[in-house]
Amino acid sequence: MAFVRKDRATADIPDDTLVARARAGDAPAHELIMRRYNRRLYRITRGILRDSDAAQDAIQDAYVRAFTNLESYRAPGNFAAWLARIAVNEALMRKRKDQRYQPLASTEEENDGVAPPPVQHTTPEDLAAGGELRRLIEVAVDRLPDSFRTVFMLRAIEQLSVEETAASLDIPAATVKTRFHRARALMQQALNDDIEAAGLKAFDFDGPRCDRIVEAVLARLELR
Repeated sequence: MAFVRKDRATADIPDDTLVARARAGDAPAHELIMRRYNRRLYRITRGILRDSDAAQDAIQDAYVRAFTNLESYRAPGNFAAWLARIAVNEALMRKRKDQRYQPLASTEEENDGVAPPPVQHTTPEDLAAGGELRRLIEVAVDRLPDSFRTVFMLRAIEQLSVEETAASLDIPAATVKTRFHRARALMQQALNDDIEAAGLKAFDFDGPRCDRIVEAVLARLELR
């Protein structure tokens, strides 16, 4: 199977043009749509499900649902938001079916004392050993309350505007602003705590390296 090469020419094709081609059964158009929106849909579904495998399964189901119902999309329109809402619905359906997850609360931003849900905590040793800021960020994002997490993924990581995020999640722009503000505050606190804890182990000098220094110095002293 030949894949579509991703270049400037294909990047400039409007969404509605691709949709029209996909409706006509053009396989390359389907591929271009997926390559254009894979990252965004992953960040949306990953933000809801907190599981990479489940997020990827939700993306596949979302694309199948979208491509088999393209007639319901009205052009000209915001295809990106239309596709994102399908992905959100797929992820939420999986979330409701899986008893491991808590229901998505719609009014969490109204509660002043909101606390992130308990998740498996990565130890400072793990964070320090990994040495990756990205890992620190991913752990902190996973601790965010559900409704805050998805907004943060779209606004801070995918860098969508307030209006684009609101359209994608089908919520008011004011709600996006409130949730993003709260998410940033929680993220800042979480990152501060993790970096401070991980810093206690940074540039540590125990174990084999410590043993080698001790042995080398003792050996040199014996020679003297």
